[in-house]
Formats: sequence, C-alpha cells, structure tokens
Amino acid sequence: MPPRRTFRTIALLAGTLVALIAPFAVAGPAAGESPRATPRVATANPLASGPALPTYSAAAEAQKAAAAAGRTEVAKQIGVIARQPTAVWLGEWYDRSALVRVLQAETRAAAQQKKPAVFVLYAIPARDCGLHSGGGLDPAAYREWVALIAQTLRGTRAVAIVEPDALAMLGDCAGQGDRTGLIRDAVRTLASAGVASYIDAGNSGWIPAETTAARLRDAGVAEARGFATNVSNFYTTASEQKYAERVRALLGGKTRYVIDTSRNGRGWTGDWCNPSGVGLGGTPRAVSGSGGLDALLWIKRPGESDGTCNGGPSAGSWFEKAALDLVTSRKS
Repeated sequence: MPPRRTFRTIALLAGTLVALIAPFAVAGPAAGESPRATPRVATANPLASGPALPTYSAAAEAQKAAAAAGRTEVAKQIGVIARQPTAVWLGEWYDRSALVRVLQAETRAAAQQKKPAVFVLYAIPARDCGLHSGGGLDPAAYREWVALIAQTLRGTRAVAIVEPDALAMLGDCAGQGDRTGLIRDAVRTLASAGVASYIDAGNSGWIPAETTAARLRDAGVAEARGFATNVSNFYTTASEQKYAERVRALLGGKTRYVIDTSRNGRGWTGDWCNPSGVGLGGTPRAVSGSGGLDALLWIKRPGESDGTCNGGPSAGSWFEKAALDLVTSRKS
C-alpha cells in the first residue's frame, strides 16, 4: 500500500536536533506595511538559475570525514550527493538569533552563486500529528516566526517551501487549529516581502488531486508562486508531473509547481522509512517548456535518516548505508 506520509528529515547547522525553544518574541511587519498588503508574486520563474548549494550539509561533512579517514571510494560516492544543492529546513529548533544567522548566511552564500537559496518552513502547530516529526509552534508564535523569516529574507532571491505534509494531513489529528488560515497568512506575509513560495501538496500516492486542489485554494495558493509535490517521497517524476498538472488544471491552469526528486530515481518500492533500492532522482535544476513545472529540487536531504527503522539511526542523523545505496541505485 502506498505511504500516506514520509518523515521530514531536518537540516541543522550542527547536524543534530537541539532542544525545542520557547515561542519567539519577534517584530511584526516593517513599519507602514501590513501582512495583508497586496502580495508581489513573482511572474518569472524564481528558480530559473537553479537552486543554490547550501553552506552546510551532512553529506558534505561525511565526505570530508571519509576522505580524512582514507576511505577514498566512500568519499567519492558521498560526493555525488554533496555536490548537489539541497533545501535548508527551518523550525522551532532554532531560536530567534540562530534563525536569523542561518537565513543570512544561506542567502549571502546564494547571492555569491547568483542563485536562490531554498528554505523549508516546518513549524506548523501539531506538526506531523505528534509522530516522528512532532512539534511546531502555537498559532501566535507561528505567525511571528513567519514574519521574522519574511523580514530577514526581504530583498533576497530566496524561495520558500511551505509546510510539508500540513495540508495532506489536514484534519488527521487535534491541535491543528485554523491550519489553512495559518498557511494562507504565511504565504501572504512571504509574498509581501517579495519571497516566492510553494505550498506543499503531498504526492501522487496520497490525497486525490481534487481534494488537494481544494485545500490549496483555501490555503491561498493564488498568492503563492505555486505548490510542491513529492517532498521526501519516492514517486517518479513522471507520475508526480501528471498529478501536479491535474492539480494545476483544477486550480485554473496558471499555478506553478516544483517536484522533489531527491529519492525518486527508482520510484516507490513499498516502504517509506529508509527503504533500500530507491536511488537518487534527477539532479536539481530549473525546467522550462510547456506545463507548470518550475524546477526539480532536492528538498529532502539525501542520506539523512528517516528514523530508527530498517537499520537507521535517529531521524535527521547521517545514515551512510542509505546514502551509499541512494548513489548506487541512482537514476542513470
């Protein structure tokens, strides 16, 4: 049976999850500006130059360690992952000052590359319904958190992926509050700062396209750049593109989208948690042509564990065996 969800591995500067922090005390919108202001949604593809390489990845650190230990072949294989740009995940594990430092460091590095940094917002209330990725902020703190991110990213070329699994898990547990309203406000706040966003839309093996389109509409996708599919999942690019085009048509045919290809090189194999034989998918890059696809991205960071399953370490930790399997089984 297809997976209903996949665990979100977290990208941390130190590579490990730190203790959750108290709600933020952050400033609101810039003086004279309201988060309800008319959004400035990008008309050109914000990922046209391709995504930027982040300043930190567990793969890059693992490659260095393997090389230092004389494990030349392992270092070479891990380098296949480390050379590719991946998204930077943001959540309540960063306090306010750390969050700002991460945003500034990544956008500075991206500017030097003349490419956009890709961030993932992942702090929605009742995140993952308390399962492997349980956590999140309360509604008031969440709005303040998004405002801080938007203010810090103002004037940069950053792109945001908004809340993986949030709409696909809508109504699955208590404590979600006005989840669609929170996402709608987040998209509007980001757009008012000039940040292009893509709302997570699950994947082709999870929620029917008609349901997804309705949820995206309620969550303000018209004020975003578009939506994202297959985040941390394994469905082939072809199946995801077919699904995304159906969702797009239901939304009126103008909305854009991105696809996570980080682990979809061999498609869905029947397991979502550290499965074997799945393989790296297409490399991150912009896409042009007919249809609504803006880019293929590695939103999930390959080689980071899904959790303590199939021999893996704790979620978000580097899992060398899985990383090497992804490289060995990668799409040719």
